[in-house]
Amino acid sequence: MKKLLLNAMLSVSLAGTAGLVQAQEVTLKIHHFVSPTTFIQTGVFEPWCAKLAKQSGNRIKCQIYPAMQLGGTPPQLYDQAKDGVADIIWTIAGYSANRFPMTEVFELPFMMTNAEATSRAAWDFYQTYSKHEFKDTHLLAVHVHGPGTLFTTKKPINTMADFKGMKLRAPTRLTSKMLGMLGATPVGMPVPAVAEAMSKGVIDGAVLPYQVVPSIKVNELAKFAAETDPKYNALYTAVFIMAMNKAKYESLAPELKKVIDDNSGLELSAFAGKTQEADDSPGRDKVKASGVAINVIPAAELDKWKKATDTLDDEWAANITKLGHDGPKTLQAARDLIQKYTRK
Repeated sequence: MKKLLLNAMLSVSLAGTAGLVQAQEVTLKIHHFVSPTTFIQTGVFEPWCAKLAKQSGNRIKCQIYPAMQLGGTPPQLYDQAKDGVADIIWTIAGYSANRFPMTEVFELPFMMTNAEATSRAAWDFYQTYSKHEFKDTHLLAVHVHGPGTLFTTKKPINTMADFKGMKLRAPTRLTSKMLGMLGATPVGMPVPAVAEAMSKGVIDGAVLPYQVVPSIKVNELAKFAAETDPKYNALYTAVFIMAMNKAKYESLAPELKKVIDDNSGLELSAFAGKTQEADDSPGRDKVKASGVAINVIPAAELDKWKKATDTLDDEWAANITKLGHDGPKTLQAARDLIQKYTRK
């Protein structure tokens, strides 16, 4: 009888140990909305996953699903992380309109200096001001892309007057408002829909970073590109979020959580922003090689654009105040953080 009891206890113990070992190995399903050849997969996720594997003794692995392979649409990605459809997602915060009102401060016109500094600022800002907006997930990184450029099919944009009568794609709520203030008719849509809309004449152009243009073949459709004076703050940028399912994160063994923690946050945000902006240069080369005529909007003209859109800052601050925060103080905090990291 004692021998039977001992064998039973040993069996339970071995089963428990086997379960523990199994639980300490994980394959993370990563879902994003762009192609597998774009910077986020080749330049960020693949090296990031290699680090996780190495530092965890190959106990953390990744399975990356690009181009919405797990189903759904780009605006649904954040909920996919919240609900566990994917373990980790990458998307544009502004695709979920009005869901992250504090975070969208970095999408205001002429706010961004460069992507690395602004991404660092965005992470610090999240830590102090906008954690409540991401309470349903475990946030890994928040970052922005390089300076936005105007791509058009029918005519170039040289002055603010050229915006009149043009239907231009915008990625987010604030960028839509900015384009409207400049005189264009904004049309909101995610990146994957841009090329088809341009080819069918649904839109006359789009605002995009150079980096993404070749992957969606906009360089084959646009005839003109207008970029802003590089010494001037960027016309616009978009905020990206990399979020993890909270239950998945909490289920990890402490040593595996540490691997995730050691490879997320401020430095991952900065790395993603820097990597994305670095991809602008080869993107621009491909745009130029496609025969697209590129012009640079000078600072004197940009001063007029800034003046025309300045009230958008006040609108954002007023909305934040309505939500129970100090809008003007929060806006200034975001600006100060950007300058703090830009000066370094």
